[in-house]
Amino acid sequence: MIENGIVTVRSKSELKEFIDLPFRLYGENRFPCWVPPLKLEMRERLDRRKNPFFEYSEGEYFLFRRNGRTLGRITAGVNRRYIEKFQTPTGFFGFFDCEDDLEAASALFGAAEEWLRERGMKEILGPFNFSTNEEGGVLLKGFDRTPMVMMPYNPEYVPPLLEGCGLAKKKELWAWYVQKDTVLLSDRLKSFVERVEGRGDITIRSIAMGRRFKDDLDKIRVVYNEAWKDNWGFVPFTDREIDALGKSLKPVLDPDLFYIAEERGEPVAFIAGVRDVNKVFYKIKGRLFPFGLFRLLFGISRVKEMRVAVMGVRPAYRRRGLDAVLYYKVISSAISKGIVASEMSWILDDNHGMNNILHNLRASRYKVYGLFGKSLIPEEETLEIALKELPRKVPGFRTVAWLLIDDGSTDRSIEVAKKCGVDHIVHFKKNRGLAEVFKAGIDACISHGADVI
Repeated sequence: MIENGIVTVRSKSELKEFIDLPFRLYGENRFPCWVPPLKLEMRERLDRRKNPFFEYSEGEYFLFRRNGRTLGRITAGVNRRYIEKFQTPTGFFGFFDCEDDLEAASALFGAAEEWLRERGMKEILGPFNFSTNEEGGVLLKGFDRTPMVMMPYNPEYVPPLLEGCGLAKKKELWAWYVQKDTVLLSDRLKSFVERVEGRGDITIRSIAMGRRFKDDLDKIRVVYNEAWKDNWGFVPFTDREIDALGKSLKPVLDPDLFYIAEERGEPVAFIAGVRDVNKVFYKIKGRLFPFGLFRLLFGISRVKEMRVAVMGVRPAYRRRGLDAVLYYKVISSAISKGIVASEMSWILDDNHGMNNILHNLRASRYKVYGLFGKSLIPEEETLEIALKELPRKVPGFRTVAWLLIDDGSTDRSIEVAKKCGVDHIVHFKKNRGLAEVFKAGIDACISHGADVI
């Protein structure tokens, strides 16, 4: 057994350790808003033989131990369909959970980054567990609320840990929240919905839960893949992925919260709402047996909050108000069934059309998530290019000096810096994090007599 350092998960006991770690880090009310996932479901997702994601992807799982104690975990993945679509060698990380320990976090990211570099990746991005169609993002705002179904949670110290490991925020994802007593379902909107449904060309119905469930899943996949094809980071669902998702969600689906819009039998749009099953997961502590399954099946109908997880409108049917109609249908239906509040997530920060609709419904943006990334190209390969862009003369100043901070680099960056004429170098033996490094750079500039930095 490796007592110190990185462990590549291979054995059943190491996989169990990987799955159990968040329970030890966050459980027992250490972080009261964390919701334990179902361990059975987690084992299946991490099983490369069962998870359809691995039919076109590869991944590795890592642990970090110190003195025999596990402090953190992470996955690294290469999504071939993402690379094929976007023509960019981007690898992904996910399932990142760690103590507030920069050394442990740096070691985990070091292992993930090296694994990705060996496979030709030039950038790391995440977290995604595993793909952009699953849980993604690091919580940046809203730590005082439990996450809703299929949404992540992390302590407040995690974003600074990522920054300390050299990652920077690349994208924001927003979650909106609306309550029964404040939502604006105006008479004007109601009249518009009635006109759309009254025209007869568009039919809106609930998802079928019987023998036609599989047929409806196929229709949803078609709409979803077409509606989202131009969205940032989107990779289409495969048949097996949508079937697996349908299988996992069917026991908790309420057809009155899930609508499909059709034109002469052809699907054109859909919206998917699901009661927040996390309220039940919170009570069963990750275990279905012996009593968790009973609590799940009988507890879900008592949940008074829901998440609108996804909506899609085929491009040819946009600008007809179908998105507003579907939101009206699902929210009004939820209210009639005793649901008092709903989350709509996640929405990209630059999806102005959807964010405006939610704002007009009087929803509030109550949670923010971030996607973080960094280049995997060695700094020694890009440093000289960057330094050549820096000026040596600035009008009004007698001297222009360059200062570089060595944050524990192990490549030829310092050699390149000296060759390019860097005047001052601040050395750290290991990565110290963005805040400390930035402060050290400012202090060094002042000590060298800088008037302007």
